[in-house]
Amino acid sequence: MKQILSAVHYLHTKNIAHRDLKPENILYESNKPGALIKVVDFGTSIAYDPKEKMRQRFGTAYYIAPEVLDKKYDSKCDIWSCGVILYILLCG
Repeated sequence: MKQILSAVHYLHTKNIAHRDLKPENILYESNKPGALIKVVDFGTSIAYDPKEKMRQRFGTAYYIAPEVLDKKYDSKCDIWSCGVILYILLCG
């Protein structure tokens, strides 16, 4: 989770929102023990203006933030998705 959150933080400092974070979009760099992870599939990502809300619905049903459904959201939608991923990792 630390690596995922670090990647999301980096994206957000560059004003990029992934908008479709889910376990399927997180891959290991190699099959060696201690391998780093990579966040992939930037097909729905967007360079955003922090002063404006995003209005398009993107994401996967189980990982999408409620604000996205209301079509008034910001980059924090990625943090919601990280929380869902953490819940799945902890609870199975």
